[in-house]
Amino acid sequence: MSIARRRIDKGWTQEQLAEVAGLSARTVQRIESGKSANLESLKCLASVFETNVADLIKEQEMQNQIAEHADLEIDGDQKSYRETEAIKYVKNLKEFYRHLIVFVIVAPCLVAFNAWLTPGVWWVVWAIFPWGFAVAMHFLTVFGFLNLLGPKWEQRQFQKRMEAHDNNRADKTGN
Repeated sequence: MSIARRRIDKGWTQEQLAEVAGLSARTVQRIESGKSANLESLKCLASVFETNVADLIKEQEMQNQIAEHADLEIDGDQKSYRETEAIKYVKNLKEFYRHLIVFVIVAPCLVAFNAWLTPGVWWVVWAIFPWGFAVAMHFLTVFGFLNLLGPKWEQRQFQKRMEAHDNNRADKTGN
């Protein structure tokens, strides 16, 4: 659960949280926007939310990882994030096409070489089939068909873990 989520659950504004925690409102805004917090700020927030600093650090690290992969606003500059993602996609696409072109050119050459050199033994299949499988997997990865353990999965697992942690804490405190 993020700092913002904890604050909202208590029904506080950022200014109210800042006052209770002994921080500036700007510090709270900065932390909630994804910037890293220093140890003193985390100690203050942990005290207010009745948790330990290690949990807040883990949550903050997970939020940063999710923000890197998810379609979230980063540093208030959504356009820059989208451009970065588009550039990354185009580079991956270029690598795939390069891989495919090399396969399409080299595989027939290998077949011809095999037929010319040792026509009775088709050793070329031991090279072409695994390589073709690798090209197919590359295709599936680039075009998003193998995104089983991607950012959305990470976010779901994070939320499950945090909910289980919150439920365990509620059970222990008797709430």
